[in-house]
Amino acid sequence: MSIVSRSRVRTFAAGLFVATTCAVVPALALQQRGAPPKTTAASKPKTAPTAPWPDAKTMEDRRRAAETRRLFRGTDPLEITLTANFRSLNGDRDPNSTKTFPGTIEFAKEDGTHATVPVKLSGRGHARRQICSFQPIRIEFPKDQVKNTVFDGHGPLKLGTHCRNEFEEFVLREYAAYRIYNLLTPRSFRARLAKATYIEASTKKPIGTRYAMFIEDDDDVAKRLEGRIIDLKKLIFRQVEYETVTMMTIFEYMIGNTDMSMHEQHNVRLIQTQPGVRYTVPYDFDYAGIVDAPYAIPGKDLGLVTVRDRTYRGPCRTVEELKPQFEKFRGIKADVMAIYATLPGLTDKYRRSAQSYLEEFYKTLDRPADVKKAFIDGCDGRPYM
Repeated sequence: MSIVSRSRVRTFAAGLFVATTCAVVPALALQQRGAPPKTTAASKPKTAPTAPWPDAKTMEDRRRAAETRRLFRGTDPLEITLTANFRSLNGDRDPNSTKTFPGTIEFAKEDGTHATVPVKLSGRGHARRQICSFQPIRIEFPKDQVKNTVFDGHGPLKLGTHCRNEFEEFVLREYAAYRIYNLLTPRSFRARLAKATYIEASTKKPIGTRYAMFIEDDDDVAKRLEGRIIDLKKLIFRQVEYETVTMMTIFEYMIGNTDMSMHEQHNVRLIQTQPGVRYTVPYDFDYAGIVDAPYAIPGKDLGLVTVRDRTYRGPCRTVEELKPQFEKFRGIKADVMAIYATLPGLTDKYRRSAQSYLEEFYKTLDRPADVKKAFIDGCDGRPYM
């Protein structure tokens, strides 16, 4: 992409950013720094779930079923063909629209034969729904017709798409960010690459074949954690599980992502277990510095020049409290670097850039003065993100 084109995309995105990111939220009283809470159980929610919890056996059966979904067992790109009226689908730009479009998905079965299954497609997202000429998609599968296939057990799934033809590599870049967080914790969204061929139903002509990415359904993440998704805004750090929120916010610093807010439930899902423990699970990393999408810009009130600039937005911790978390990140470094060395489809230039960006993060962890500057002095004391 030319410098002029890149500038135009960033300028266009700037007008959308205020509506699509939650970099700044209403002020709350400042949280005092101190020791972690004595218990990891969260405070009682303002609005507790009313549905009764299943019995222990049902919870365990659900967990095992979600953990063993065939779609997320492999890492090789899954070849699929989607046929639909993409002209109409991509013309549906309203972020609040729930309109669906009929289509079909074709894929290989385990015996080598191909299945063609009817599906419902819809556009999704906010900024990307406005910016992208080819929208991210939500696919609804008929569960009875995908039994014993790679999509067994799935109803709705998100499919991250290439957005624009010249943006295809950014699917791979965002997928790599999901993989990093998977290395840190199972309390994360799983993703599976796909090689998707799109066919316009109105003309029967192929649109093209591009990398895409299936993202695990919210409810499956919750089932794996033996919990449920809750929508509870205005949460502060002390109301969620201590270790997980600390790890998550260090990870967001690592990849240079500020486009998230636990307080406003923006690009963060909240899962609550029966005992009342709440876990934060991040997703949507296209605005992260390590992805460096042409349309991505930092929140105007964060004092950052580009999304490649890092700032820590997590809970204030002491150096001693941070050390165990830093060790987790050091422990996965070789695997993280291997992702960028081996993931097919990335340009050599980007591989070097991503690895250099990550090395900067690891150097920060190894320098006490940099740790103090980034995580101690840089922590603004807010009890929320």
